Amino acid sequence: MAEIVALVDYGAGNLHSVENALRKVGAEVIVTADPETLRAADRIVLPGVGSFRACAEGLRAVDGAIEAMSERVLVGGAPFLGICVGMQLLADVGLEHGSTPGLGWISGEVRPLAPKDRDVKVPHMGWNEVAPLPHARDHAVLDAGEAYFLHSYHFQAERGADILAMTDHGGSLVAAVGRDNIAGVQFHPEKSQSYGLGLLANFLEWRP
Repeated sequence: MAEIVALVDYGAGNLHSVENALRKVGAEVIVTADPETLRAADRIVLPGVGSFRACAEGLRAVDGAIEAMSERVLVGGAPFLGICVGMQLLADVGLEHGSTPGLGWISGEVRPLAPKDRDVKVPHMGWNEVAPLPHARDHAVLDAGEAYFLHSYHFQAERGADILAMTDHGGSLVAAVGRDNIAGVQFHPEKSQSYGLGLLANFLEWRP
C-alpha cells in the first residue's frame, strides 16, 4: 500500500503546484487540514507563499491542525518538509509586519533580507545555488544544485547544526534547515524543474 503524503491546506498560494509536483514523482497526496487525516499521514508537507504573518495566522485558524502536525511529526516521527514560508514557519518567530510566533520546531528568527551590496535586489528572485554544508552533504533529501527562489525574508537559525544548506544573494543566506525527521527549504522545489523533482522524490524515500 502506498504511503500517504498529507499536503497541508490552509490557504497557501502554491498548494496546487506543489501537489502536482508531488504526484509527478509518484506520491499519493491528500490535500487536507483535517486533524485526524494529518495524524494518520505517513508524511507531511507544509507549503507557503506570501507573508509569514498571514501564513502563521492562516495555519492557526485551522482548528487542531498545528496540534495534529506536532503529534504526528514531533511525537510520531513522520517525515516533514516545509517549503518557502512553510519552511520559515518552523522558526520561533517571524519579523514580517510585526512579530509573529512560528511553530518553534527549529530555533531561529525570520528576518528581512538586507544585502550588503545595494545593487542586489530584494526580493531574492530566480535561480541560485543550493550548497549543502559539510555536515549535511550526505542528507537523504538534499543535494547540491540550482533551485528557484522567491523571498524577501530569510531564516536566521540559532544553531549551526540545524542549517543544511546555504545560498548567496548579496551575502550568505540559509537555503535549507532541518533536524531529525524535519526538513525545510527556502526555495520552491515545485518550480525548480529536475532539481526540485529530485528533491521531492528523495523526500518520498527518506527514512529518518
